[in-house]
Amino acid sequence: MVFLKKISNVGSLQAFQILRFTTFLLISVIFARSSLSVAEIGYYELSLFIASAVSFFWVNGLIQSLLPLYNSNKTFKVVSLNRKPRSPELFNAFLLLSAFSFIAFLFCILFQRAFHLFEGVKDITFMNLVFVFVLISNPGHLIEYIYLLKNRPADMVIYGVLTFAVQLAMVTLPVLAGYPVEYAIWGLIAISALRLVWLAVLLKRHARFRFSPGFMKEHISLGMPLIISSLLSGSAQYIDGVIITAYYDPASFALFRFGAKEMPLVILMANGLSNAMLPEFSDPGRIRPALANIKRRSARLMHMLFPISIILLFFSKVIYINLFSPEFSRSADVFMIYLLLITSRLLFPQTILIGLKKTRIVMGASLVEIVLNVSLSIFLIRYYGLVGVALATTIVFFLEKLVLLLYNHFRLKIKIGEYTPVGIYLVYSVIMIITFLLIDLRIIRLH
Repeated sequence: MVFLKKISNVGSLQAFQILRFTTFLLISVIFARSSLSVAEIGYYELSLFIASAVSFFWVNGLIQSLLPLYNSNKTFKVVSLNRKPRSPELFNAFLLLSAFSFIAFLFCILFQRAFHLFEGVKDITFMNLVFVFVLISNPGHLIEYIYLLKNRPADMVIYGVLTFAVQLAMVTLPVLAGYPVEYAIWGLIAISALRLVWLAVLLKRHARFRFSPGFMKEHISLGMPLIISSLLSGSAQYIDGVIITAYYDPASFALFRFGAKEMPLVILMANGLSNAMLPEFSDPGRIRPALANIKRRSARLMHMLFPISIILLFFSKVIYINLFSPEFSRSADVFMIYLLLITSRLLFPQTILIGLKKTRIVMGASLVEIVLNVSLSIFLIRYYGLVGVALATTIVFFLEKLVLLLYNHFRLKIKIGEYTPVGIYLVYSVIMIITFLLIDLRIIRLH
């Protein structure tokens, strides 16, 4: 309880993200040890993949654009952190999330044959349940951000523990009882329905039920560049896969996919910090304190995540060889390069831009990122093989952040040192890169 009293909004959102990841990981482990066949587990994972693929980009875009709009928007002309108990922004954000969910549901129904491009989808007999999950699950993502915007970090953590514990039970218990994997999807639908009920309770407490086309237009206008940016960034892994398959056989593709993974803790903690800080940049009078806050908190993340990543560099080979087999040594090479993405993940120029509602530059940077990623991947794969694609991704991700850093510096007159602990970042980054090179110099050898 002492922990809950001291936890901040940033810490609570990071904890919530970790709880979500841990729950999905535990479900995978339990399924692997259950009576389910590998094929059945594959159907479940493929179902979640499809549900995420048609939703993640617009959910991210709408949520991220809501956070700076909540305290500062033209429609309701409110620029204050001391909000009234009931907010029309929350109700209209819920309507938008529900509308996009319905559109995604219709898309799935009308174009379900398009999913047959993914091998194994035609063998899934419960795709209609997956589409229902798409329809009712996404509005529930608003719940944790209501807690964030209402400054209720302890409640967010309690909600996270309860909701993910119930999800773990609802998804795994039917399978452990001998029912087919289809009942796991029913479990996801059930917990999504419960979240909708709780969302209705929170909206009744905190939202003013006032429909506003003007606010929705403002929300979509700010959010659309972020939706496109999320879609482009999320498609990078698929583009890498296409490039790999064009040059290599399926076995090599498997080696790449097993290694092409970032350390989850870095993504979860970095995204949690970024999203939690967005509301602080909506008030023009609080920009300087917000910059100092994100600098202090990013320094904390660097002190924690860089050492973990460096340790993983030392043990990646051993982990992959023992967890899989010696043939997956090449996967470890790819994974080690992906660990270097921490050097771009722990820079937060996009947080400032989104908070200040400069979302078009974020979208533009993502467009440039995709073009450069494809070009550089095709160039480097000829010389470095599988790891060339990973190198291209790492380089391009950093260049994208560099573009945003320079935009902040020259256009917004916000210096890098105001929101980045430059000295700490450079020391850790240099140690990380040198360690990487010393451990496995052969990764960068010419093929």
